[in-house]
Amino acid sequence: MTPLRHLFSPVRIGTMTAKNRMLMSAMSINFGVDAKGHVTEQLIEYFVARAKGGVGSMLVGGGAVHPTGLELPDLPTLWDDDCIGALEKMTKAIRPFGTKFGMQLMHGGRQSYHDNKVAPSPLPAAAVVKGVPKELTIDEIHELAEAFGDSAKRCQAAGFDFVEIHGAHGYLINQFLAKNSNQRNDDYGGSFENRIRFLIELFRNIKRKMGSDFPVGIRINGSDYIQDGWTLEEALQLAVILEQEGADYLHVSAGVYGSSELTIPSMYTQQGCFVHLAHAVKKQVSVPVVAVGRIKSPEMADRIIGEKKADIVALGRSFLADPDYPRKAESGDLARIRPCIACCLGCIHNVLALEPGSCVVNPDVGREYLLKGTDRADESKKILVIGAGPAGLAAARMATIRGHEVMVCEERGHVGGLARLAAIPPGRSEIMEIVEYFKNELDRLRVDLRLNVALTPSFIQSVNPDHIILATGSLPEMPIIKGLFQTKMSLCSVTDVLEGSTATGNRVMVIGGNQAGLVLADFLAEKEVVVLNRKKHFAEEMSSNDRFYLRERLKRDNVKLYKNVSIKQFLPDGAIFSSGGEKIRLQGFDSVVIAEKMTPIRKASELFEDTHIPVHVIGDAKSPRILMHAISEGEDIGRAI
Repeated sequence: MTPLRHLFSPVRIGTMTAKNRMLMSAMSINFGVDAKGHVTEQLIEYFVARAKGGVGSMLVGGGAVHPTGLELPDLPTLWDDDCIGALEKMTKAIRPFGTKFGMQLMHGGRQSYHDNKVAPSPLPAAAVVKGVPKELTIDEIHELAEAFGDSAKRCQAAGFDFVEIHGAHGYLINQFLAKNSNQRNDDYGGSFENRIRFLIELFRNIKRKMGSDFPVGIRINGSDYIQDGWTLEEALQLAVILEQEGADYLHVSAGVYGSSELTIPSMYTQQGCFVHLAHAVKKQVSVPVVAVGRIKSPEMADRIIGEKKADIVALGRSFLADPDYPRKAESGDLARIRPCIACCLGCIHNVLALEPGSCVVNPDVGREYLLKGTDRADESKKILVIGAGPAGLAAARMATIRGHEVMVCEERGHVGGLARLAAIPPGRSEIMEIVEYFKNELDRLRVDLRLNVALTPSFIQSVNPDHIILATGSLPEMPIIKGLFQTKMSLCSVTDVLEGSTATGNRVMVIGGNQAGLVLADFLAEKEVVVLNRKKHFAEEMSSNDRFYLRERLKRDNVKLYKNVSIKQFLPDGAIFSSGGEKIRLQGFDSVVIAEKMTPIRKASELFEDTHIPVHVIGDAKSPRILMHAISEGEDIGRAI
């Protein structure tokens, strides 16, 4: 019996019962549809993997009810009957696993990525999406209400168990609800009653066409977190009305494009950040209420249910990271859950860049239809992995699962590589969770992991491997800038500072405005810090969501950021540089820290030049990049050998 008794108790939602209280949120994953917007095997197998993992209910994200409302180019379309056949194939594939399967009905409004946007008022989105939408006429509003009902009817015909109306996150319905996006002077604008009219009309249209027995939930914002946006007070009023209208559940989220609290929050945000909004709504209604917002630990999820802050918890990115999350949680095997680290890079960042969604810690996302499990190798081989950073650990795990005999050696006394250092600055500790996951997996699989190993020819000979995986990582590269090595300031690298091997003075100059440079500035922010970024943009390798919170943290009087910097020369206690067409001279600094380029560490490869052992170079040892590439290359080579 699982100790998470609240989380794994069944829940009644209208006429259906979900086997547990975990809902996989609708996520616009932006893959798995054909040229007509009909779902393909790629999307089907993506959901099958999560249904197999034991989630109680889950939603397909971004089902567009009308051509004007297609949020992203590669999402399911629901506006004609041709979609039903492919959707039915998907629901039939899910049914054997006992997961209740729903479709989220949405219209992107002014937050759609196309040129035919429509909205309540001709006002552009506050951020992300550009372009002024066309103002909807009364007849067009009525047409869209019908489109919601017709799309819901198609979902019912395709075999879905329920539908969810997307009335949150700044999309069309939310645009009608909020004063800052709805400036109409007719029956659909102005008063609270007028602003909710579109939602009520389309809800009634759905119920009329589908019958009162088919479960219909509604996702609303508890707060838009933007000036003149939808408020919690209004959400509480609406919740009561929606219950009276026959809503079967209320899913309470937050945020719009451009809000001060992002809908997809990064690791800088407190876990459970929107639960208080769901709790407030739950006090007003008797229908099930869904809480969402960085709920990643099963213990937290169970506690939210047990404390009656919500009836159901919605997780999105956690199920990207690990489709088997529910099964592992129910069995009490929590250490085996592959953790979402809330970097936002593979998921929302990719999607908003109009790329297929993925996951930094789980390279299988979107490839489930190609992989369909991990086959055993035809022949067991002896593999030596050199380096216990994320790439090496991922490779060792996968190779062991496939039946190979694996040894991992690391010259240092700890695992993690640069990820261990990346987890040290404020708000970044969750990065280390993926390292701990891989370490736990190697312990479980009884992989021979050796630390403090000096790599020598005799050691290689004693191991006698069939394959070598070189995952030795990278180190900071020192730039050549006039006067840098003559300055009297202490000179060190970002890794020196984070490792604690070098202390800085009270006035620090950081060379580099990438992720490493900015998180280092945050790490040193109790001191006076100046960041000199020789590029046009800051931290381009971070997701925009993650970078947003970091940039907010760096808005301090004692931290100054310069970009487009051209360093003319270093002084004994500072530097002369230009930025934004201005020549600047800074003096009185104690330390200069290099946080720019990284260079691969491949010295160990020299040991194998005279051997016939195949050497596979992965991760930063191949080319310094991001964590996603390290893990992906590690797992891929583990599958390939």
